[in-house]
Amino acid sequence: MITIRRSSDRGALNFGWLDTKHTFSFGDYRDPEWTHFSVLRVINEDIVAPGAGFPEHPHRDMEIITYMIDGALAHKDSSGGQSVIRRGDIQRMTAGMGVTHSEFNPSENEGAYLLQIWLFPSERSLKPGYEEKHFPLEDRRDKLVTLVSSDGRDGSLSMHQDAALLGTLLSAGKGVTHELAPGRSAWVQIVRGRAMVNGEELGAGDAVGVTEEELVAIEAGEETELLLFDLP
Repeated sequence: MITIRRSSDRGALNFGWLDTKHTFSFGDYRDPEWTHFSVLRVINEDIVAPGAGFPEHPHRDMEIITYMIDGALAHKDSSGGQSVIRRGDIQRMTAGMGVTHSEFNPSENEGAYLLQIWLFPSERSLKPGYEEKHFPLEDRRDKLVTLVSSDGRDGSLSMHQDAALLGTLLSAGKGVTHELAPGRSAWVQIVRGRAMVNGEELGAGDAVGVTEEELVAIEAGEETELLLFDLP
C-alpha cells in the first residue's frame, strides 16, 4: 500500500526567523490524520534565518536526528554535545530521561536549511547521548547508504529503535531498490529533485509511506537527494 504526503499539504508556518513545514502534527500545526508513521514522529523542513535559532529548550524520550541540507547549525546540549554541523553532516541525539539543548544559525548572511527528524525510542528514560558524523554526498551517488541504524552497522550512527535511515544521491535516470522484510514499512522523503517511487511521481518535499510491500523501487527523473526510512 502506498500513502502519498505532498509537500503542499504539509503544515506551513513562517515566524520570520524560521520558515518551517511539518509532515506530521507539531507545535501549532495539528492534523489528526497525520500524527506519525510507524515510529516516525516528526519530519520538519526548517530554514533558520541568519543569526537566529532555537533557544535552550527541553526534550525527553525521543531519538532526534538533524540532517543538514545547506548552511550551518550550531548545537549545544546538556549531555555535553557541542558542535557546528554543515552540509553532509548528520547528528543524532537521544533525549532519553531528559535533555536541554539550543540550536542557532552562526552565519550572518546564509540561512540554515535542515530536516529535523524525531523517532519514538524503543525504551523510555534512556541515558541522554549525542553523536554526529559527516557522510559525503558523492559517497551516496546512485546507491543507498546507511546513515543511522539500531546497531551502527556499516559505519552509521546508532539509535535506540529498530529502524534505519538510508540516503542516496541519484543521477538522472538512475535507480535503487530496497527490500522490505515481512512486517516492515518504509518512508521515502524527497529532499531535492524528482523521482518515481513504486510508480508514484514525487517532487522536492514530497514523501510516500510504503506498507505491505516487498520492495521499494526508486528511479530519479533528475538529480535527486532523498532519504529512506526502514521501519518496524
